[in-house]
Amino acid sequence: MAAYVIAIIDVTNAEDYPEYARQVPATIAKYGGRYLVRGGKMELREGDWPGSRTVILEFPSLERAREWYDSPEYRPLRPIRQANSRGRIAFFEGLEGPAG
Repeated sequence: MAAYVIAIIDVTNAEDYPEYARQVPATIAKYGGRYLVRGGKMELREGDWPGSRTVILEFPSLERAREWYDSPEYRPLRPIRQANSRGRIAFFEGLEGPAG
């Protein structure tokens, strides 16, 4: 069953954050993940959105998403993100079968 990682990020240091953004895609791909949303234009319809940048990743399973997040490839990149941004990251299990 697919799983999703949603990150809502406020970049606090635009000079050093690109180092993180440059390195992380290869780590995601290695664990079968792919970007569904990576920043880009957003249109808010209701309420307040808690960050300026949103990223949505899809993985084949929640287990693979966890493996990526705790992997030796991604673990050293987390401190770069954390030092240069504030964020919220959550993991979601997708629906099994057709939605409805």
